Amino acid sequence: MSMVPHGGDLAAAEARWGRPADGWLDLSTGINPMPYPIPAIDPAAWHRLPQHDRMGELLETARACYAAPADAPIVAAPGTQILIQLLPRLRPGARVAILGPTYGEHAACWSAEGTAVATVGSLEETAAAEVVVLVNPNNPDGRIIKSERVLALGDDLAARGGLLVVDEAFAEVTSWASVAVEAGHPGLLILRSFGKFFGLAGIRLGFALGAKAEIDRLARLLGPWAVPGPAIEIGIAALSDWDWQDEMRARLLVAAKRLTDLLVAHGCADRGGTDLFRLVEHPEAAQLWDRLGRAGILVRPFPDQPTLLRFGLPGSEKDFARLAAALG
Repeated sequence: MSMVPHGGDLAAAEARWGRPADGWLDLSTGINPMPYPIPAIDPAAWHRLPQHDRMGELLETARACYAAPADAPIVAAPGTQILIQLLPRLRPGARVAILGPTYGEHAACWSAEGTAVATVGSLEETAAAEVVVLVNPNNPDGRIIKSERVLALGDDLAARGGLLVVDEAFAEVTSWASVAVEAGHPGLLILRSFGKFFGLAGIRLGFALGAKAEIDRLARLLGPWAVPGPAIEIGIAALSDWDWQDEMRARLLVAAKRLTDLLVAHGCADRGGTDLFRLVEHPEAAQLWDRLGRAGILVRPFPDQPTLLRFGLPGSEKDFARLAAALG
């Protein structure tokens, strides 16, 4: 079990505050609360082993959705978390720099393999590293490094035999900042998450795009049938539904602004984020977190940055009203 704190742990929340009469309003993750409608799934997808032709269609659909080259090496996995855990096997013993503060599993997974990991505050501090990890847009503050700088860093690392890992878990809402168009470029490995934007984290689906050597290695480590048949079918449907994606981006933009305005009106200072979550600062963040928890609303605290809280999006008018009442 991961020792890195994460959102979404309702069992732990119930152990602390008890079970809310109205159920939990979980705002502790960056998962879209307005999920993609699950299509009808052929019963054979539950009965048979995952089929190679359907996996091929999933990978082709993912390339198109992410604007990657049609021949870009790509592999699907049961969530990007397992890919993060496998990355240290691509460069064992490498010097690793992670642009932070960011998603804690990156440092934890490299460290677990005995790798020397440095969390740095700027790209300039990565000069001595053989592997650089960059979450773009960043979690939790939404920081975005322009694609030109990302690609220049990748070129520099490739020239030294190094590797740039770009975790684009939230890139669907900032597609202009993605470097997936350069997938296959030496020294560049891109991670894409399915569950966050499509609101279907439970099916566990993610992708890695990169140079052939790294993608082939990840595919061997994952082994056959890594992604279940039903997840393949849902992924094909959602990733090819560009109308739904465009409409959802517009809805998320409106919801994120509404959330920001609500939080600022109740004494929180906006510190960034994406259209799937907002990071705020409050002088009594711990007390606010506890008060919301007692009201059945779970948000994300940061023990190492005790004035910060991260809020996911409420998914309905009822949820916005409940949050507003608890903040008031």
